[in-house]
Amino acid sequence: MATEADPGEARTSVWLGARAGAPSRRRSEAPSGLDRDRITAATVRLLDAEGLGRFSMRRLAAELGVTAMSLYWYVDTKHDLLELALDSALGQQRLPAGPPPGEGWPARLRSLAGGYRQLLAEHPWVAPLSVAYPNIGPHARAFDAALHRLLESTGLVDAARTGAHLAVSQFLGGCALNGCGGAVRRAPEAEFALALDVLIAGIEAKAAHTAKARARNP
Repeated sequence: MATEADPGEARTSVWLGARAGAPSRRRSEAPSGLDRDRITAATVRLLDAEGLGRFSMRRLAAELGVTAMSLYWYVDTKHDLLELALDSALGQQRLPAGPPPGEGWPARLRSLAGGYRQLLAEHPWVAPLSVAYPNIGPHARAFDAALHRLLESTGLVDAARTGAHLAVSQFLGGCALNGCGGAVRRAPEAEFALALDVLIAGIEAKAAHTAKARARNP
């Protein structure tokens, strides 16, 4: 389905292969005073202030005080820049380096999911972009790795752990798609918490079943 961020043409993600860096053929001749990080940060600020529907390369260039063509020394397309902004925003969520002492995985999962929901609320444009783009930048991968580490504490193994990972990812993806962070409608806190409780209860039940099966067949 075409969206403001996804008009329907075939694209390659900015994070894949040689495209992950700024266009090397231009880098040595690029205008001074700009770099990719500065452009990405300005994109995030502009999207926060005016929304995805009003975003354009010309508007961004005016914000930076440069010509629109100057931006293309650092990115090939507007879509590349939106992907960079998406991952930059995702990087604002603090991820745990490891399990805090005495805190079980359900509490950690509630914290991780709540942080993601808050991120969507603070940056409403992240929701449609996370659906339109592959979402495979370094901060997105770091979030996925943090979720993987968390689920290692559940006692689930192999396909069951993979299934739990998929269930949580789809739950959070549903938040983006259905607007629980603010893109379409923001679900009440109690509604979000209840849905998360149901998900956690399912993982706990599966983990208990796995533990019993191991005890019967050590």
